[in-house]
Amino acid sequence: MVAVEYTPYDEQLNIDPYPLYAQLREQAPVFRNEDLDIWVLSRHADVDAALRDPAGYSSANGPVLDPAIWGPDAHKMMSFSAMDAPDHTLTRALVSPVFNPRRVAAMEPRLREIVRGHLDPALRRERFDFIADVAATVPMDVISELLGVPEDDRADARRLINLGFYRPPGARDMTPENAQAMGALAGYFVRWVEERRRKPAGDLLTTLAQATVDDVPLTDPQIIALLGLLVTAGYETSLRLLGNAWYWAWRNPEQRAHAFDGGITDWVEETLRYDNPVQYVLRTLTEERTLHGVTLPAGARVLLLIASANRDGDVFPDAETYDLSRGETHRAISFGGGPHFCIGAPLARLESRIILEELASRVEEYEIDQDETVRVYTTNIRGFSSLPTTIKLR
Repeated sequence: MVAVEYTPYDEQLNIDPYPLYAQLREQAPVFRNEDLDIWVLSRHADVDAALRDPAGYSSANGPVLDPAIWGPDAHKMMSFSAMDAPDHTLTRALVSPVFNPRRVAAMEPRLREIVRGHLDPALRRERFDFIADVAATVPMDVISELLGVPEDDRADARRLINLGFYRPPGARDMTPENAQAMGALAGYFVRWVEERRRKPAGDLLTTLAQATVDDVPLTDPQIIALLGLLVTAGYETSLRLLGNAWYWAWRNPEQRAHAFDGGITDWVEETLRYDNPVQYVLRTLTEERTLHGVTLPAGARVLLLIASANRDGDVFPDAETYDLSRGETHRAISFGGGPHFCIGAPLARLESRIILEELASRVEEYEIDQDETVRVYTTNIRGFSSLPTTIKLR
């Protein structure tokens, strides 16, 4: 039996990580990478249990492996995603009302208006880049509407987020270009908050500008970290989810027919299970644990392979098949679990459903230029940066 080797920096994983994930689940459910000083969990039961155990699997050092971010100061860049209770609870509570499922559902008419505004010019051309012209524009406008980001700044903010996330193949940390882009984005955050302090409005920027924790106002660095988390996560994951859905439905025409025949929710949920945008999250063990006969020490850095867990055949029959009619995707852990369950999940699901509904109602069929597709390279986000598409309208 060939020994299994895994590193999130393997460029081949960007093409197709799932055969290796299957090997990990079968042969090494607790895998040790000495070079990176990480332990890797790949089975659904183990990943799910860890996500629901914040006392044992701490988020205080942050959820990603990048050396520039990971560590006790991770919250300075990643806000409440790099906190444990009670700080996590208090900080998340500042923004959770905005992402309440009922409030998000009430946004549907406005979201549909935004979607149509971007779709109309793309569909008139009949050939366009699904990522640049649709998937990248709508999520940025939606999260911007929630926050109160000025329209004139949205395109540049989107550009800076893309520059901040992109890694050259093989990169193991943020590059100077990444840091420069994120610094420029932080400059926008400071200006937006200062404007709301001078001129309050009914948006989340105003809420944060006036917010306190334990009667102490939030500092600018705290607000910048919080905005950075909301804007980048709200934009990046929705963008990649849409691209993956569009691609896999094209690759599986019978599933596309199911989607176009009223199965939009199935389309979203099966894509999240089958090819989740977020491949892993990182946790830090607070105490020694033994799993599958392997002892992990206190302080161990544990990589939870969410994307592998969602392909676990013990939970999802015929897990390697993209099947919109499978019906049991509710056990997928695409948005995490426990207290760190993704706060933006209702919004991501709603905007994805609306975009795909609008497309299905107007597009009879479409083709993707496989040779011209481009995947984005990061260590934990999977998706496309370009999907050239030709459509036939109804």
